[in-house]
Amino acid sequence: MSATQAALTQLLPLAGDTFDKNKVTPGLLGFVVFAALAVGVWALMKSMNRHMGRVDFEEAPEPAAPGADGTRAP
Repeated sequence: MSATQAALTQLLPLAGDTFDKNKVTPGLLGFVVFAALAVGVWALMKSMNRHMGRVDFEEAPEPAAPGADGTRAP
């Protein structure tokens, strides 16, 4: 066992008693990060919808088989 692991195993029980587990929350930073991610996803979806609206797709007709329209194949 390394010195770091030994120190952590001795300090972890002390850290468990210093705070109330029912009152720990993400806080303001967690909210700001979550809100920034939500705004980013909204902006990406809006941009995607705008770009998809600009797409003008027409499927090319399939080439006719020779002799299918009554003409002879050369």
